[in-house]
Amino acid sequence: MQSTGLRSRCHTQSVTTSYTFRAELWHYPEQAGWHFITLPPDLAEQLKDQAAPFRKGFGSVKVKACIAGQRWRTSLFPDSRTNSYLLPVKKAIRTAAGIRAGDEVDVEVELILDG
Repeated sequence: MQSTGLRSRCHTQSVTTSYTFRAELWHYPEQAGWHFITLPPDLAEQLKDQAAPFRKGFGSVKVKACIAGQRWRTSLFPDSRTNSYLLPVKKAIRTAAGIRAGDEVDVEVELILDG
């Protein structure tokens, strides 16, 4: 899993930063059925620095995400076990994108950095 890109654009009210990477979708082993993608460690380090002033409760970071043309707003959540961030992928997105646990997927996350 490796970060493949970074681009930044400056706007008058916020800064937007997009990252692309490839990673495995995995299922949290509980009945609730939560599915996540763990961000690559190098990308997580960049995000920690970039998003520090904008973090919300529990250290979460607001993002727009895209997998297989499916776009949605969510938050990245810090994961102390992996020292990274987790991207939750809800059922509607998994179904529309035709992905399931164990699949390697191309992901784009765009930080929502409202100041």
